[in-house]
Amino acid sequence: MLYPEQDRGIADVALESWSVAGSASWTDRSMNPRLTLLLIAAFLIGGAVYLWLRPTDAPPVAPTAPAPAPTQTAPKSEPTTPSKASDQFLILAASWQPAFCEGAANKPECRQQSRTRFDANHFSLHGLWPTDEYCDVSTKLEQLDRDGRWSALPPVELPAELQKTLDEVMPGTRSQLERHEWIKHGTCFGADAASYYRTATQLLAALNASKVRDLFAGNIGKTLTRDQIRDAFDDAFGRDAGKRVRIACDDDGKRRIISEITIGLWGTPGDTPDFGKLVRAARPTDGGCIGGIVDAVGLQ
Repeated sequence: MLYPEQDRGIADVALESWSVAGSASWTDRSMNPRLTLLLIAAFLIGGAVYLWLRPTDAPPVAPTAPAPAPTQTAPKSEPTTPSKASDQFLILAASWQPAFCEGAANKPECRQQSRTRFDANHFSLHGLWPTDEYCDVSTKLEQLDRDGRWSALPPVELPAELQKTLDEVMPGTRSQLERHEWIKHGTCFGADAASYYRTATQLLAALNASKVRDLFAGNIGKTLTRDQIRDAFDDAFGRDAGKRVRIACDDDGKRRIISEITIGLWGTPGDTPDFGKLVRAARPTDGGCIGGIVDAVGLQ
């Protein structure tokens, strides 16, 4: 009798059972045991279904400990490669001293110049110029240099043998040119003064031992063209080396004279600079003056 009622509510079935049992108890006592069993069965079944369907509270969740922070490990060391920090662009400035002295006759190095002195037929060292200037130089020293007060600059301390070489190839040491060049340019070279001037004199020696110097020494008093000079660089230091060379000329009355050549270099000179390799690695430059006279010692 209960199965058709199961699609109705649990409470309705229970209440109806209780109603049927009560009415039966008053009308027909002979049916009491049967009704009582039905009532008990309905109550038990209804209670069981209710307990089964009743939502239960979620069991308390125990707080979880925070996840441990990831352990930091030292970064793996990467394979080291040779540093390129010392690679740099440089300009070697090589003067033709007789031409320089045409406009600076009162300088000590020009008053003392003679036909037998080294700079009469060799290139002289003007300087070796990195890209930057006045690196870590005080404002006071920089201003002294800019004012041309080179004798007030600190002396450059060099080994005796290097100083002797420098005095020969840089006549301007008689006017403290080496102090000026060190303060303005050498401080940006990345080494001490001795290393700077050792490199500069070695590079100049390579130039003076080449066909370029032979070309100049063999044409004193004559005119050389830019193309001739650049071709000599190609012969001496490799293909297209001449494209890294710029010619500077000055007007001396009606004459145009070659006063200086500047040569671009790129790389790390090291203890024994490879002049040709450094020149060929540099970027090309415009050629400057198209040509001029190779001046001789003495005022012309």
